[in-house]
Amino acid sequence: MAKIKPFICVRPSGEKAAEIAALPYDVYNRAEAKVVVEKNPQSFLAIDRAETQFSDDVDTYDPKVYQKANEMLQDWIAQGAFIRDTERAYYLYELTMNGRVQTGIVACASIDDYVNNIIKKHENTRADKEQDRINHVDTCSAQTGPIFLAYRSNEILQEAVKKAKEQAPLYDFVSEDGIRHRVFRIADQEQMDKIGQAFENMQSVYIADGHHRAASAVKVGFQRRKEHKDYKGTEEFNYFLSVLFPDEELMIMDYNRVVKDLKGMSEEAFLSKMKELFLVEEVPGGHIGENGLTEDMVRPGKKGDFSMFLGGQWYLCHMKAEDVPQDPVDGLDVSVLQNLLLEPVLGIRDPKTDKRIDFVGGIRGLKELEKRAESDCVLAFAMYPTSIRELFAVADAGRLMPPKSTWFEPKLRSGLFIHEIER
Repeated sequence: MAKIKPFICVRPSGEKAAEIAALPYDVYNRAEAKVVVEKNPQSFLAIDRAETQFSDDVDTYDPKVYQKANEMLQDWIAQGAFIRDTERAYYLYELTMNGRVQTGIVACASIDDYVNNIIKKHENTRADKEQDRINHVDTCSAQTGPIFLAYRSNEILQEAVKKAKEQAPLYDFVSEDGIRHRVFRIADQEQMDKIGQAFENMQSVYIADGHHRAASAVKVGFQRRKEHKDYKGTEEFNYFLSVLFPDEELMIMDYNRVVKDLKGMSEEAFLSKMKELFLVEEVPGGHIGENGLTEDMVRPGKKGDFSMFLGGQWYLCHMKAEDVPQDPVDGLDVSVLQNLLLEPVLGIRDPKTDKRIDFVGGIRGLKELEKRAESDCVLAFAMYPTSIRELFAVADAGRLMPPKSTWFEPKLRSGLFIHEIER
């Protein structure tokens, strides 16, 4: 019984959308964010990361940073960079990457559904990361970055999406990274009723990405309830901005591992241990791009497979069926690698905190693993991507994914849709 409702959207005026749309705030560190904003002062990152407006001696989390974000948001609205629609609507957000299209329904989800686990999670959150977005949402009285939700594909919603795309898009642009972005508006009452009812008939929807943003929005909502003793539950602070995608359209990329040392072992001794634990075969050719070796030749091809780069050489590795539990968490490839090798052999007990391991998103390619293994690390593992079905299974079991299990592409842009929680 998911409550997914239309909302009054604050969004860029048509000609400003491409300039304003920005990658999520947490993709960048402070220095990187500053460079982006200096290059494009109209990037929404200037509001999402308002410390870019101050000298480096001002703390990122200083209250005046959040006040500046609110001032800029209100100024941009007043100056016409943003418009505020007059009626509630759903929106479609279509992203095309390398010819693959995924389309999400932009709407607001209920904070009560989050608490009651109708909106299911698969990650823990950190209080310090939550507090940053709590301050941002609370000070701006607006949610500026959507939470990425997923649902099991639904024919009624498929039809609604298809029908909405028959009209001209509000926005249609290609961002610097080659991703095409199109946005459509659904304001027809009959269509909105069908969409709302289709979600209401679902038992669950799932957070794919954005756990910290979701938790922060929910906490601000409950704080506003305390401040409004006579709240009715229909106020905007009871909902948070989301984009909901059907599972069959989503792509999860590999999230790979690089390790700093072999815990005192020689490469020969470590490789011998690997061959005890897994089926290991050497891939002739050395580095990708040499001797005809391509990424596809070393990329793992199915669940239970992974690749290893050690000593200038790639290896294809296969997990033994008897070593892969049926448990939804322990049976994940990243869990098997952690539990069979990283902890018992290399002594990496907590990958969240151990400084000897690092993680590389699949968007960076396997050449990046070679680079890391021959610079600040000695060993790299290329993983087969976790599937959306595995993510659903973990969330349905009320469990948590291991850290760095999923890497979603393409990333949703911030600044295209803003949900004001009080007006």
